[in-house]
Amino acid sequence: MNAILRFLFIATLFFTACSTEDKEAENGGDTDSFDRGAMLANWADNIIVPSFEAFQEETQQLEEAAKSFAENPDATELSLLRTQYKEAYVDFQTVSMFEIGKAEELNYRSFLNTYPANKENIESKIASGSYNLELPSSFAEQGFPALDYLLFGYGNAEETLAVFSDNQQYIQYVIAITERINALTSEVTASWQGDFRNTFVDNTSSSSTGSVDRFTNDYVMYFEKILRSGKIGYPAGAFTGTPSPGNVEALYAGNSKELYLQAIKSFQDFYSGSHFGSNGNGPGYSQYLKFLDSLKDGENLDDLISQQFQAIKTQSSNLDDDFNTQVKTNNSKMLSAFDELQKEVILLKVDMMQALSISVDYVDSDGD
Repeated sequence: MNAILRFLFIATLFFTACSTEDKEAENGGDTDSFDRGAMLANWADNIIVPSFEAFQEETQQLEEAAKSFAENPDATELSLLRTQYKEAYVDFQTVSMFEIGKAEELNYRSFLNTYPANKENIESKIASGSYNLELPSSFAEQGFPALDYLLFGYGNAEETLAVFSDNQQYIQYVIAITERINALTSEVTASWQGDFRNTFVDNTSSSSTGSVDRFTNDYVMYFEKILRSGKIGYPAGAFTGTPSPGNVEALYAGNSKELYLQAIKSFQDFYSGSHFGSNGNGPGYSQYLKFLDSLKDGENLDDLISQQFQAIKTQSSNLDDDFNTQVKTNNSKMLSAFDELQKEVILLKVDMMQALSISVDYVDSDGD
């Protein structure tokens, strides 16, 4: 009898241990003691919120520049508006990756940066004087790409001014676009300044609904789909074999490389936990991987990811300032940029997410 009791006791311990392991696996393998709450607080308070607050200042200035141009549509005001557009577009790269919460609810990134702009529809709506920019069907008729077309797509300053002088509806459309950019940004910023910040930071669960798991999927998807594919892959024809220079970002203004480099920098800064607008630093993915002592083929995973960021930036120094020109003159450099980005995708999407016990919840439909 005693032998039987001992057997049952050992069996119970065994099955209890197995059950605990299964539960941990289902919950994302939360077996480490890394302080996810501190990391979420650093993300929210030192990176995301100040990034949106700074960008909101830029979008407010963009709206004001458009209205100043409307009051006095001359070469000076056009130059100021063009400059503010470029500055705001660069700053947008610092918040574009944060498509969670109110931004996700509003389709924020799609409304602000669906490119290339549909210039035929833009012209049609300006001519009719009737449009609703709140409709998802109008993604490609507003935001920064639409301003890119309207401010730079007609030629030099004199040619552009001639278009606006002949029809006030062009100026009104520019104002409508800048007002919407600013209004959407204000709404997202206010959400982060309000209750959503606490909702985000307090959700430290390691399950698929936890803030770290959800945001990490959005973050890696941004790198793969928006940065790698959108800025480089599609224009270079990486998926079709046919280059498509008309699909570059900032097609008319010609500063696509500047936008790309800012996106890379902002993405890497977030990975490292670097504070926005200061030299401060807090817990982020880099520190998390170091805490776990994560390895890939015997090498430190955080080091490999950081080294690949450097490889991406080194390769980008060979690219033309205008990716439209780059694709047309030497597309092999664009394809090389795509290859370097793809190496980072694997490190982030496969190795980092596995190390953090986070399951990928989005579908790769690029055929790569």
